[in-house]
Amino acid sequence: MQSKPEKHLYEYAVVRYVPRVEREEFINVGLIMMCKRRRWIRVRMVSDLRRVKSFAPATEDTLLTHQLSSFSAIASGNGDAIGSLEVHERFRWLTAVRSASIQTSRPHPGKCDDLDVTFDRLYRELIEA
Repeated sequence: MQSKPEKHLYEYAVVRYVPRVEREEFINVGLIMMCKRRRWIRVRMVSDLRRVKSFAPATEDTLLTHQLSSFSAIASGNGDAIGSLEVHERFRWLTAVRSASIQTSRPHPGKCDDLDVTFDRLYRELIEA
């Protein structure tokens, strides 16, 4: 008898750009997903800022690109001291509630057979749609 493939428990959060924090309006610009047991983390940010610019025309492309790449570097384990933390600790730090122009949704849990396939599906549904 064939055994069922192991289901992976994961958490994900949507990365948001909030151009004017006091207005609390945002646009989804990325996704971060983590599986603690597998020590797996993945992040992807939008590469085309046209949608962001239509939402917030005064956005400085260079500054936003730098902020998003810093977020990605920390998630990937690069960068300063935070990047040296364990995967789940980096995820918690990046998804902590903050009043800044780069924020995340609250983390959401799920279970799946394939983390990469699930990440790609969530990215398409939540960021590209």
